[in-house]
Order: sequence, then C-alpha cells, then structure tokens
Amino acid sequence: VFSKIFSHEALESYLPKIQLVIKDTLRAWSSNPESINVYHETQKLTFRMAIRVLLGFRIPDEELSRLFEVYQQFVENVFSLPVDLPFSGYRRGIRARETLQKGLEKAIQEKLQNTQGKDYADALDILIESGKEHGKELTMQELKDGTLELIFAAYATTASASTSLIMQLLKHPRVLEKLREELRSKGILHNGCICEGSLRLDNINSLHYLDCVIKEVLRLFTPISGGYRTVLQTFELDGFQIPKGWSVMYSIRDTHDTAPVFKDVDVFDPDRFGQGRSEDKDGRFHYLPFGGGVRTCLGKHLAKLFLKALAIELASTSRFELATRTFPRITLVPVVHPVDGLKVKFFGLDSNQNEILTGTDAMLGATV
Repeated sequence: VFSKIFSHEALESYLPKIQLVIKDTLRAWSSNPESINVYHETQKLTFRMAIRVLLGFRIPDEELSRLFEVYQQFVENVFSLPVDLPFSGYRRGIRARETLQKGLEKAIQEKLQNTQGKDYADALDILIESGKEHGKELTMQELKDGTLELIFAAYATTASASTSLIMQLLKHPRVLEKLREELRSKGILHNGCICEGSLRLDNINSLHYLDCVIKEVLRLFTPISGGYRTVLQTFELDGFQIPKGWSVMYSIRDTHDTAPVFKDVDVFDPDRFGQGRSEDKDGRFHYLPFGGGVRTCLGKHLAKLFLKALAIELASTSRFELATRTFPRITLVPVVHPVDGLKVKFFGLDSNQNEILTGTDAMLGATV
C-alpha cells in the first residue's frame, strides 16, 4: 500500500497541491510585518501539507489551526513517562490524542460523503481502495490510525529539514544564487517568475544542483539521529561478537560525521555530491539520512520532493534575512532544530525580484 502512496504517479499528482500550500504559506510569511519563528511555522506548513495534500481533508482554516495545536500537544507528550496522574504529560497526551481522533473521524466522515470535485487520488484514497481490493473494508479505527500515522510521518522530520534548508540558504547566499542560475538555465525561472507549467516531477528531478543542496542539508542536519534494528544473524564487528536476537542502535549522525568518503565533514558544501566528486557513491552505507536496507523510510521521495518544491519557491519568490544578530545554536532533541526556532523576516518579491508589500489578509489556507 505505501509503495502506491509514494509512487512516481502519486507524487506527480501531489506536486501541484504541495506547490499551492507552499506558495500560500510564503505569501503569508512575507505579509507578516514581524519576523517569524521558522521552525514553528514549518511545523504548521508540513501539518497543513499532510492534511490538505496527503489526506485530502477540506477542513476550514480555523479548524485546521485548532487541530494543529491539539496535534502539537499530542506530539510533545507522546514520549512522556507513562505515569497516569491528573496533570502529567502522559494524561495530557492521552487527552490530546482523544481530541485529535475525534477531529480526524469528523474529517474522514466528511471526506467519505463528499467525493465530488476531486482531481487526484490522495494517500487516504489509496489506503481505502487498497483495503477494498483485498476484500477488507477498513474500519473507522483503522482509518484514524492510518491517518495519524501518515501525519506523524510527514510532520516533525520534514519541518526540521525545512528549517535547516532555510538556515543554510541564509548562511550561504552563493548557494541560493547558484540555485537561481540552475532554475533559469532549465527554463523554470524567467524574469523573476516561475514559468507556468514548468514545475513537473521530471523537471524537478533534472535539477542536479538542487538535488545536491537537499542531499547536503540532510547529510549535515539529519533530522533523526539513528534507528533500531534486530540482529538476524550473529556477526562480528571490530572484534566484538553481536549475538542473533539482540536489539542494536545505528547512528545516522555519527555515520555521516565519521564516514571516510566525506571531506571537511563540518562544511556545508553541496558540490560534494556533484558529478565531479560524488562523495555519496563510494560505499552503500556512508550516507543514510532515511535509514537503509529493507526498513528504509518509505516517505523519503515525498520528503525530498517537498524540500525541493520549498527551495524552488524560496529561490524564486522570496527575499529573507536573519532577524537576530547571530545564528542560533542547534539542538538535537527530539529532532534537529535551532534553539530559538530561527527568527527570519520574509519579504515578497515582484516579477523583477523587487521587494513588494502585500496585505496582511493574504490568504493562508488553500482549498486543494
């Protein structure tokens, strides 16, 4: 089922909706007279993307904002100690989950009743159809669980990587300009505007420098530090025997920091993935931002597509600058993010890359 949800055809159909959500969000950021907290706002953005695009829910903006606040409360308390006391994080997490489940059930029921006007099959449609194909219609509880799983998968890690992307484009203006040059050379950006119909999946996949930038963001700022695996067969590592059946943790971050294929590991250098160097091609497990093996992240292609679409919009339609004197320190828990969230002021641009002032009532929620 997940191979269908993240297939090439599915990604092609999601792309215009992803672009619309990103475009409306950047318009809202640019219309804000104050700086924004990038990490908090990218959390909202990835949540909105999951709700509007992956799940196809037509939830009004006010309700969507309330659902986001409840979801945040759920996520903040999901790893609390299971101490069931009245004011514990565990109890708050349980209450938030119950409220969230009610909101999702309402959205699913409305979706099942209103099938008119759909121009693409979203992830939830595919999930429902797959159940029918296998002769098993999914229960409401199964649909709610599947929905929550899809939101969870699309949310925190993508928000972390989006924040890291914006921070690196701020730190390295020459990288941003090189991205613009590639977009111009491929006929995507012309006179400061994205050419209509130019952002198709095959066009985006042909942008080699953009791919290098996203790869380098994920190498240096991998959202998740590692993962767990069960040993299937006893093996030896550096003179130590690891028995079958043990649980082992592998570190993505330490692998990226110590892999001999990467030169100057602390330097943000997208060209390391360019054709001349191809540092990620030497060995199978030196570069693994999405894990590896049969348990690799199923949503990795969607995550990379979202980051590429965001980078294209940032390079094409926005000017942005750091609102604090220095760049913030990075913390690694629960996912990689700046300690202050990264304060940035966004400015809208007209077709000639000149700053424009937009109304504060810029439309935030797209109907997709």
